[in-house]
Amino acid sequence: MSPASPSARPPGRPRAGIEATVFAATLSTVHELGYAGATMDRIAAAAGVAKTTIYRRWPSKGALITDCLVDALGPVPLADAGREEIMASAIRWVAAKVSEPGVGAAFAGVFVDAVSDPALRQILSTRLQDPYRVVLQDVLDEPENRVLFFIDVIVGTLLHRMGMTGAPMVDADVTALVEMVVRHLTNGTGPA
Repeated sequence: MSPASPSARPPGRPRAGIEATVFAATLSTVHELGYAGATMDRIAAAAGVAKTTIYRRWPSKGALITDCLVDALGPVPLADAGREEIMASAIRWVAAKVSEPGVGAAFAGVFVDAVSDPALRQILSTRLQDPYRVVLQDVLDEPENRVLFFIDVIVGTLLHRMGMTGAPMVDADVTALVEMVVRHLTNGTGPA
C-alpha cells in the first residue's frame, strides 16, 4: 500500500489500546509520584504518547483520572445473595480496589481537586458515582439518599484511612467496617 493510499495509516501508535496504555501509565505515575506529581506531561511521557493525544480524549487531569478510576474499578461484582451479603461484598470489593497501586491516591487526589472545581464534581458524579449508585439502588432496593450515604461512608472511610496512614485499610478493619455499616443500614437506622 503506498503512502498516498487513502487507507494508509500515519506512523505512530495505533488507536486501539491507547486508553489502556494511558490508564496504566496514569496509575503507575500516581503511584510513583503521588497525585500532584502526576502531571499530564509525566503521564504522557510514561504512556509514550504526545500530551495532545491525551488532551484530545480528556480535557483535564480530573477527567482523565475519573475515567482511569472507572476502568480500574470495573463493575461491582454482585452475586445472587441477600442484602447483607451484597453490601458486605461491595465494601470488600471497593476496599480491595482502593488498595491497588495508584488507585487510592488517584481517588483521593481527584476528590480534593473537585472541592473547588464544580465541573470536576459533575464529572465525578456522572461518570464515577452514578453508575455504581444506580446498580446498588436497584439490587438493594433502597432510595438514592441511602445508597449515597452508603457510598459516602465506605469510600470516605477508606480514603481517610489511606490519607492518615499512607496505607490501605487492613483486613481486620475492613471486616469491622462491614459489620458496622451492614448492621446500621439493614436495621433501617440510616438517614431518612
